[in-house]
Amino acid sequence: MRKIAIATGTRADWGLLSGIARSLRSREDCTVAVLATNMHLHESYGFTVDEIVADGFTDVRRVPMPDTGGTPVGTVESMAECMSGMARELDSIRPDLLVILGDRFEMLATATAALMLRVPVVHLHGGEISEGAVDDSIRHAITKMSALHLTATEPYRQRVIAMGEAPERVINTGSIGVYNLMHEQLMSREELERSISFSLPEGSLLVTYHPATLDDGDAAERCRALLGALDRFPDSHILITYPNNDSDGKVIIDLIEKYAATRRGRVCVIPSLGKIRYLSALRCVGAVVGNSSSGIIEVPSTGIPTVDIGIRQQGRLCSASVIHCGDSEEEIAGAIRFALSAAGQAEAKSCNNPYAKPDTLGIIVKAIAETPIESLGAKKFYDIIDPEMHN
Repeated sequence: MRKIAIATGTRADWGLLSGIARSLRSREDCTVAVLATNMHLHESYGFTVDEIVADGFTDVRRVPMPDTGGTPVGTVESMAECMSGMARELDSIRPDLLVILGDRFEMLATATAALMLRVPVVHLHGGEISEGAVDDSIRHAITKMSALHLTATEPYRQRVIAMGEAPERVINTGSIGVYNLMHEQLMSREELERSISFSLPEGSLLVTYHPATLDDGDAAERCRALLGALDRFPDSHILITYPNNDSDGKVIIDLIEKYAATRRGRVCVIPSLGKIRYLSALRCVGAVVGNSSSGIIEVPSTGIPTVDIGIRQQGRLCSASVIHCGDSEEEIAGAIRFALSAAGQAEAKSCNNPYAKPDTLGIIVKAIAETPIESLGAKKFYDIIDPEMHN
């Protein structure tokens, strides 16, 4: 029996991981323990660990992690406590594999604990670039601490190999988020509107704006520019979700809550939609606006445009439906205007998504459940002798 631990720190990453966890749990040769930390355990973010339990998982370990307070020092202190708690839980479970997705700071703490306890890490979504956030360095650090890599595209697979990881340990699976979008039973417009008590007529916007942690600009000023741009579209209903709890996250939350309070009926703020409501909302809006990776990875498969603001996602592979713009109010408004235009809508409907593969879930589950554990021991650095062969 293979013991698999799955780490999750946010409702967003659990939305991506939950289908994988359920598929692994359904196998007779696997058991699954979930390590829940960070935003899952905070009331202000909905205490979403309850949703993991509601999904039917009985072995859910709660790893306490203090709120970051929206500061760099607070983030480091939270990471230290997370690392300590993860070490204790991993020592208790002694899993054969630990599954980690992405590039969050709590996952860096988790991967570090696993490395020191010699628990092989399976890393999803490595090899990607997001030059405007510390997530970029975190992602690459987790890659070097991981034993098996499940990337979202072939270019990302090649990048992980270029970082010295053996090709046989790096598998292009496609994005699980795109797979979920294409296979989940989603809500109708009417069901979603009842669920959030807010209407989403034609031309509505879905907005998620995170701190760009490597941007030297002022987060409050950047957010005010976005809100000013949104005010230029008085006929659009606007659904806004909270940012993550990186440094300056609380600054952004305060601004969007005050913004919505004076625009009731046209603007709705919901801390977290969760997987089904978020994916359903993508079917009901005219465009997605902000700087979330979801706008780059999942949204193009819905046939609507993404307005990607600033440098946070700079460097990622993008569909032609993604409209990049600067941080100023004028630039953001211009990008939204094009996104909602007939030309912008038509272009988005005709685009392919580089993150899509037909059997992503099956490939991921097979890799986690069936890769021989003995093949995931000590690594040798895979040198590229002739770089020209790998361009």
